[in-house]
Amino acid sequence: MNRHAARLREQSTRKEILLFLKKRGSVSVQEISEHLGVTRMSVRKHLYALEKGSYIQSSILRQHVGRPTFSYRLTVLSEELFPNEYDNLAMELIKEINDMFGESLVTSLFVRRMEKIEQKYREAMSGQSFKERVATLAKFQDHEGYMVKLEKNQDGTYLFDEANCPVVEVAIRNRQACKCEVALFAALLDADVERTECIADGNVRCRYLIKERGKASGTEGDGSN
Repeated sequence: MNRHAARLREQSTRKEILLFLKKRGSVSVQEISEHLGVTRMSVRKHLYALEKGSYIQSSILRQHVGRPTFSYRLTVLSEELFPNEYDNLAMELIKEINDMFGESLVTSLFVRRMEKIEQKYREAMSGQSFKERVATLAKFQDHEGYMVKLEKNQDGTYLFDEANCPVVEVAIRNRQACKCEVALFAALLDADVERTECIADGNVRCRYLIKERGKASGTEGDGSN
């Protein structure tokens, strides 16, 4: 293998490690090794490079016996490595609009954007059951770069995790972006939607608890909603 090919392979492996950390939050060398099918020595080499670049950080996992092990998680700096819908110019434009015309206009822009997205998604969800609508929403959001993980609870509710926020820089400056996403999910799914974690607050993901309206916990829909 020539030097260029080796470098490309290294970059590919590090990208996979970053994506795994993004989705899982905090992981050990052993977990990464098993996920990628590479040796722990190889994993440590890549982790060292990523930690040196300040893209990840490590912490000691306490154990009752044996040598201590480390867990690894992404840093705030790593956000620049993931899909981002807004470039620096867009960020500056939003800031200027806010400074010149006030937060109310920025809020109106987010609401208008939400309405357009809702129209697009709703057309695709026409005639679908609640379960199907949730799955469709997850598919669309994942396609937009949110890196979605969907999990159904035993009581019929759903955990809707977004490991990436393409608009995080905007959301930190103006929380209307987050409010609009909650409202969008609730409207499309006809559900009660609660955001329990948020990347803009410093969490590793945005997590939503979704419950179908009119359904008591522990009951399933009949598939006609």
